[in-house]
Amino acid sequence: MISLRYHVVSIGAVFLALALGVLLGSTTLSDSLLSGLSGQKDRLGEQVADLQTQRNALHAQLGDADRFATGVGPLAVRGLLDQRTVVLVTTPNASQSDADGLTGLLKAAGAHVTGQLQLTEAFSDPNRADQLNSLVTRLIPAGAQLPVASDAGTLAGGLIGDLVLLHRTTGAPQATAAERSAALAGLASAGFVKPVQQLQPAQLAVVLTGGAQAGPSAGDRATMLARFATQLQKSGAGTVLAGGAGSATGSGPVGVVRADDSAGSILSTVDDVDRAAGRVVTVLALRDQSAGRPGAYGTAGNASAPAPQPAAS
Repeated sequence: MISLRYHVVSIGAVFLALALGVLLGSTTLSDSLLSGLSGQKDRLGEQVADLQTQRNALHAQLGDADRFATGVGPLAVRGLLDQRTVVLVTTPNASQSDADGLTGLLKAAGAHVTGQLQLTEAFSDPNRADQLNSLVTRLIPAGAQLPVASDAGTLAGGLIGDLVLLHRTTGAPQATAAERSAALAGLASAGFVKPVQQLQPAQLAVVLTGGAQAGPSAGDRATMLARFATQLQKSGAGTVLAGGAGSATGSGPVGVVRADDSAGSILSTVDDVDRAAGRVVTVLALRDQSAGRPGAYGTAGNASAPAPQPAAS
């Protein structure tokens, strides 16, 4: 006869067997899972190492290209701007090393750089646009006319164009030395430009900027600078807006110009001035711009070509 004790022992054995089975099964599953994850980790590590190797190789290639462009740049631009005068206008995020490199190339091209006007953060600040507009209307030289516009970028471009650029057809100054000095001092006193020691009006201008604008008002700042550079083009014999990586995006001045057909059809832009080759292209673009041939150059997707076409012989 099967006793109650036998039933209890049998049931206990069944539950013990189930518990051991679950334990053994989970241990096997965990080992398999851990082994699979470990394999994936190893493969991802290999992919990361490959990508780092590729990145280092690309950086080395860029370095070689920059050294080559730096070496041949002065030869490539020699005489292209002979007897021409150029003024440099820089935004706060422009690199001084880019400004120095570009200045050296302009001189190698035969140009005389008449000075550098440095804009401040306040210049493109939308919260100070009304103050800038009011100041511009008070500082305009006698007999000069501001453009028919209400935005600060265009109005400031009209004033500064008269101060730092020669008339595009007559080649004459558009303001007296006293008017130029007083107006630039007024802009500096209000914090819109840095104090200027010596600056003479020039035939051509380069507006040098960095990458994309930053902050919640980035788009407004980019638009203001784009309109400013476009008005400079209308004020003199030629202007190029040159920016670094990121400048051709929607929050970069170069990108704003390229998105505006009316601006892009008259103003040349360069989007890789932070590379040695881009600075060479900026000089080439300025040569073409002075001859009435605007273009959008660089490495961004919205550029029309890496560089201007060689001039016809």
